[in-house]
Amino acid sequence: MKYADRMERLGTETAFAVLSQIQDFPPERREHVISFAIGEPDFDTPEHIKQAAIESINNNRTHYTPSAGIPELREAIAEYVSKQKNLNITSENVCVLPSAKFIINLSIATCTDPGDEIIYPNPGYPIYESQIRVFGCTPIAAPLIEEEEWGFDIDRLRNLMNDRTKMIILNNPNNPCGSVLSNRQLEALRELALQHDLWVLSDEIYSNLVYDNLTFHSIAELPDMQERTIILDGYSKFFAMTGWRLGYAISNPQLIDYFARWATNTISCTATFVQDAGVAAMKESMDPSWAMVRQFEERRNLICERLNDIEGISVTPPKGAFYVFANVTEACEKKGFKDSLQFQERLLDEQDVAVLARNFFGHKDPDERQEYIRFSYCVSTEDIKEGISRIKTFVEG
Repeated sequence: MKYADRMERLGTETAFAVLSQIQDFPPERREHVISFAIGEPDFDTPEHIKQAAIESINNNRTHYTPSAGIPELREAIAEYVSKQKNLNITSENVCVLPSAKFIINLSIATCTDPGDEIIYPNPGYPIYESQIRVFGCTPIAAPLIEEEEWGFDIDRLRNLMNDRTKMIILNNPNNPCGSVLSNRQLEALRELALQHDLWVLSDEIYSNLVYDNLTFHSIAELPDMQERTIILDGYSKFFAMTGWRLGYAISNPQLIDYFARWATNTISCTATFVQDAGVAAMKESMDPSWAMVRQFEERRNLICERLNDIEGISVTPPKGAFYVFANVTEACEKKGFKDSLQFQERLLDEQDVAVLARNFFGHKDPDERQEYIRFSYCVSTEDIKEGISRIKTFVEG
């Protein structure tokens, strides 16, 4: 039997390969591992959200819903996002879906055709490139550069665009870099989107996780951008609901109708009781979530301080998400490693510390001379101290 050719183009989220490797360790070693690899809040879902789902099930809210989501949740999201992102939206601008990641799929399927070019951030979330390829489009990697605080090189980005370019993907704040696009960058991206008549898929799943009293701004807030922007957001990060699989898209009503039609054709709808939990998350106290964000900021400060104290490692404190993208070029040279992937592998072998190399986050050009490691600080303060202590021994010992 023959499988579809597209399966050769379907990538994966390689971070889970490291998790699988750790799971294969003997139990005593597995317990010794400190993992900075997976980007999942190490906090429980707030109690009132869990109770809302339990009550929903007890009330037999277990049947089909409209494909775009229950009206109560769409309205709650519209009200919340209008305030949070300074947008004027209604429930007609909202489609509820079982995970924010699904929005990447639907956006490409709805707004592009095979042969179109889609620009995506590099380094970046690997699923962007995977989904671009599987739909027969051409992925165009737009480098993010450390000198721009991990923003785009706008001149180089401009040179990547042509008549075949149909969409640009933004991840703001960014995974793996933790960067937040500046107002200057957003204005330049707006100019390019309007000039080339582009769709903009703006992945804003980390938009509430910003630090240093920074105010997050979506590109959709800029003039003439709301109609052509698809905001990807959801509950996994800010509400610590990764396993609930609850996301939502914000865009113009026509595109939202198309997304709802896709839902009808694929998953029918998002689980009713999960949507009811989403209503509680939007309408009731968010104090637990904001307390979590404050703890993440404290951890960011700690991990950056400890990493910068290691000879051969340097990092600029990121402004958002819960990742540090550390420059380990000198450390690799000191240890005789050919790249950050070897750094990652040897660190796990010798110190039982799991991290993710630059290679895991998009195409790495042969002319890239700097080496980076992503650290997720979704771990306790104690584990940060112990993990970075092991890394210091690994590099300097």
